[in-house]
Amino acid sequence: MRAVTSLGDDVFVVRYGSQQVEVYDAGTFTLQRHIVLPDGRIWGLAACAHHQCLYVSDDVNNNIHRAELSGSKAVKQWSVAGGPACLSVNRAHNVVVACLKTNKIQEYTTHGALVREISLEQVGVSWPWRAVQLSTGDYVVSDCEWTSPDTVSVVGVDGQLVRRYRPSQTSDVGQMSSLTSLAVTKNDDILVADHDNNRILLINRSLSSARELTLPVDGRIQWPCGLCLDESRARLYVGEEGGRSCRLFVFDGVRL
Repeated sequence: MRAVTSLGDDVFVVRYGSQQVEVYDAGTFTLQRHIVLPDGRIWGLAACAHHQCLYVSDDVNNNIHRAELSGSKAVKQWSVAGGPACLSVNRAHNVVVACLKTNKIQEYTTHGALVREISLEQVGVSWPWRAVQLSTGDYVVSDCEWTSPDTVSVVGVDGQLVRRYRPSQTSDVGQMSSLTSLAVTKNDDILVADHDNNRILLINRSLSSARELTLPVDGRIQWPCGLCLDESRARLYVGEEGGRSCRLFVFDGVRL
């Protein structure tokens, strides 16, 4: 699974390399319908309860698609900086885009107007995979570096580094590798999909410590990629990018 998000009674899932979003019922997990992109390739998803829409990133055409979920089939799209990856929605109901190829965070209104652009080069973030705005107004960013251990960084709206978590080999969790997604709790603690180490980490909001989340799985999660925390249901969704079946795990009773 490349990405997963939820809204109300719907769970939205996209598989690696797909042009369509699968929509499942959150109670029965039966497939309800598909949302299809005319071309391109879907990378990230984010749902907005306020505007009742789904945002979809297309990393081939460098677009964001906004699909109505309230009965209308209207779709709006706009261009963004190179390599739009994972998406999130902030408290202002804007969509936040992590742009891999240009090392930027971009924030847009629901109508595609650019609100803010933050360059991440000066703070040493080279491969931003996902960015989520915290309650403080700062952004937490997962950096999937290919030549050195991965990091989680908090960056201000001015583009300055606030703090960073980069564990050493001797830390409690060891080094992280390929941080493919992250989610933030209501307390600003951070869940991270540590793809290459087949685990989900919980990092405290001060970025001073981390621990591996214990999840009831038969065996291990293989290459976690999609990550969605639904605190209204006390539920965590984790999607595998690889493994034999590319499974979507649903963990209930998750209170962090």
